[in-house]
Amino acid sequence: MEGGETSFVIDLLDCPAMDSTFMGTLAGLAMRLSRIGGGRMHLNGVCDRNRQSLEDLGLEKLLEIDPDDSAWQGHVQEVRKTLSPLQERDPEGLDAAHLLEAHRKLCEAREENAQKFEAVLDALEKRAEGG
Repeated sequence: MEGGETSFVIDLLDCPAMDSTFMGTLAGLAMRLSRIGGGRMHLNGVCDRNRQSLEDLGLEKLLEIDPDDSAWQGHVQEVRKTLSPLQERDPEGLDAAHLLEAHRKLCEAREENAQKFEAVLDALEKRAEGG
């Protein structure tokens, strides 16, 4: 985004499940993009389980999930050949501030999410404060 890109495609073909932190991070990125004229975030290769998780949190309103009309759709297989997997990170290595921000974005995305993540937010706020 800092380089001026306004359209992003995230390929989730090899992603069998997502946690709330990842979905919150996606939501936050999509919110930032929406403030940019023409900014869009596309998710490609979304399995039924992930689609349901995203929809349960109301994120289908922020993210374009497997859009049929996108210009990149005809190039998916070609691009996948050039991708390499990310190195796995230790989830314990994520700082409390990042976890907290991701969950706050989920609550911003849909009011009902605040109730779902109330206990998580409380715990993360205490952790971020060093408690």
